[in-house]
Amino acid sequence: MAIHPTAVIDETAKLGDVEIGPFAVIGAGVTLADGVSVGPHAVVMGPTSVGEGTRIDAHAVLGGAPQDNQHDASVATRLEIGARNQFREFTTVHRGSSAGRGVTRIGDENYFMSQTHVACDASVGNGVTLSTAATLAGHVDVGDGAVLGVGAAIHQYCRIGRLAMVGQGAMCTQDVPPFTLAQGDRARLFGLNVAGLRREKVQTDAVSALKDAWRVLFTDGLPLRVAMGRVRAQDSVAEVDELLAFLAESKRGIARAVGRR
Repeated sequence: MAIHPTAVIDETAKLGDVEIGPFAVIGAGVTLADGVSVGPHAVVMGPTSVGEGTRIDAHAVLGGAPQDNQHDASVATRLEIGARNQFREFTTVHRGSSAGRGVTRIGDENYFMSQTHVACDASVGNGVTLSTAATLAGHVDVGDGAVLGVGAAIHQYCRIGRLAMVGQGAMCTQDVPPFTLAQGDRARLFGLNVAGLRREKVQTDAVSALKDAWRVLFTDGLPLRVAMGRVRAQDSVAEVDELLAFLAESKRGIARAVGRR
C-alpha cells in the first residue's frame, strides 16, 4: 500500500493494497479493492465500490450525487465498479438516483477516456470504450464491447447494443442495435460493425446471417414487426436471436437506417 501524506481518506473507507496519489480524496463508504490506483486530485465518494486493478487518473470524480432535481439525498444510492477499468483525467461517474435504479453499474475492463461522463442509473457492460468527451445520460444501458466515438452523446433511457459502434459526435436519441454502426445527429444506422465482429472473432456464418438479417430488417422497406417475423422464420444463429430480442425490447424506438424514412 502506498498512500501520499496529502491524501484525505475517510475513516470508514475500506482499502485493499492500493496506491493513492497527492491530494486525492477518498470519502465515506468507499471500498477500494487490491491493485486500485487513484491519481492526484482524484475524488471517490461513497457509497462506491471499486474492483481490483482499476486505475483512476488525475481529477476524475467518481461516486458523486446524481444530477437530478428529484433525487432524495436521504436515500442511500451507490456506484458499483468492476475490475480492471481505466478512468482517465476528468472523467465523472455519478451514483444511482432515489427515483431510478438506485445504482450505477460499471462492469470489467472498460476504458473511459478523458472528460467522459456516466450519469445516474446507467449500466455499462464489459470491454466498453468511451472516447474523449463521450457522455451517457441517466438510465442508459451500454452492452459489452461497444465503442463510443469522440464527443458522442446518448440520450436518457437509450440502449447501445453489444459490439455496436457509435461514431464521433453522434447524438443518439433512440436505441442502437447490437453489431451495428451509428453516426450523425440524430444518429442513423449505417450497416453492421463488421470490423468489431471480426475483432471479437465472431464466426463467419454468424456474420453472414447478420448481414441477411440486416437487409430484411433495415433495407427492404418493411414495417419493423413484419421484418422481424420474416427473420424469425429463417434458420438463425445466436447473434441474430440477440439482435431480434434487442429490437423487441425497445421502448424508445430504434435508430433508423440511412436512406429509410
